This record gives sequence, C-alpha cells and structure tokens, in this order.
Amino acid sequence: LQAGGRMAQSTPEVRAERRRLRALRRALRGPARLEAERAIDAALGQLGVFRRGARVAVYLAMPGEVRLRSCFEEAARRGVRLYVPRIVNRRAGRMVFVPWTHGRASRRNAFGIAEPEALGGSIPALGLDTVVVPVVGFDRRGHRLGMGAGYYDRALRRRLTADRAWRRPRLVGVAFSIQEVPRIEPSPWDVSLDLVVTERGIVAPDRGLPGGRTT
Repeated sequence: LQAGGRMAQSTPEVRAERRRLRALRRALRGPARLEAERAIDAALGQLGVFRRGARVAVYLAMPGEVRLRSCFEEAARRGVRLYVPRIVNRRAGRMVFVPWTHGRASRRNAFGIAEPEALGGSIPALGLDTVVVPVVGFDRRGHRLGMGAGYYDRALRRRLTADRAWRRPRLVGVAFSIQEVPRIEPSPWDVSLDLVVTERGIVAPDRGLPGGRTT
C-alpha cells in the first residue's frame, strides 16, 4: 500500500498484497466459510442475479475463492442460462464465456482453473446480463484486485467507453469481507465493478466519495 492506503496495480507491493489476501481467504475454513458462502448466495438472490431467462456468467472456483456451485443447479432449474469463462488464446489474453450444465466435461487450463472442454455456444461478455467476478481484493469504490492476468478486463473493455449503451453486462464482484482493502489505484484499462457482494452485505460503490454504501 502506498501513502494514504493507495495501491497501484502492478508493483512488487501489490504482488505481495495479492499473496496476503489469497492466504487470508484460504485460511477461512470450516463452518465459518460455509456460513459466509451461504450469506453470499442469499445476497446474490436478493439482487435478482439469477432471474428466469437471464444470461449470467459465473466461475468455477479455484482453491480459496468463494464457491458458488451450491446455487448453480437451483439457478438452472429457474431457467437461468449459466456461462463460465474459457480461455481461448492465452497469448492474446482472450477469454469467452461457455454454457455451463451440470456434468459437462471440463478440463484444467494452464492456470489450473477448471473450464469446459468444448466451445459450443460460447458468447462474448457483452451478450450477458450479469458477470459474477471472483475477487482477490476490492475497495469501496468498486475497484478490483484480480489475479493479475487481465482476462476479465480485456473481455469487458467495452465497458470503458463513454457510451452508456455499453454499460452491460452488470459486474458483480464476490469476495469475503476480509478481502477489502482501503484503496486500490486502478490502471487505465481496469474495469470497475458495479457491486461487491460479501457475507456482510452488498457494497454499492459511490465513485465520488471515499467509501461505498453497504446494504
């Protein structure tokens, strides 16, 4: 962290902060983790993320990340069309979203993350209503610290245009409250979150104020 709690996006200091935050979330185990994940599931439901007919991108959790699988099947029963990320060009940092169904064959990509084997039915991010984004760290302005590879930022870069028509999809970060940091200094290419969901509630960022609102 820099003076005043600021954090730039690609320094040794930030890499150390990523390691610290990942260790914190891995250390959350047992009943405490299960209770936190249930609260996050409930908050996503309150937001109406999994409404009938919606196209929603979720993710297949890495160790330590908030696990969402418990709500996948219920969402599918409601008629929600679920998608998960799949890297299609590591060199170019390109990622698309592929339909998820229970029991669909998956593989591990170069980063050890599960993803569907087949590309059939894949769509770009702009075809989605909501993208539920895994978070390493976040602040109350909606800035996100990810794993550092930039796949989500590239997939969602049209969100950076001044044209409000490209505000879709809604971006909902998911994290445990222990992953909050005072301030993340974004790079020009970083795409901010619309909301952050933790077990303590929903953080609605206010870009003009030092802190966001929690509901």
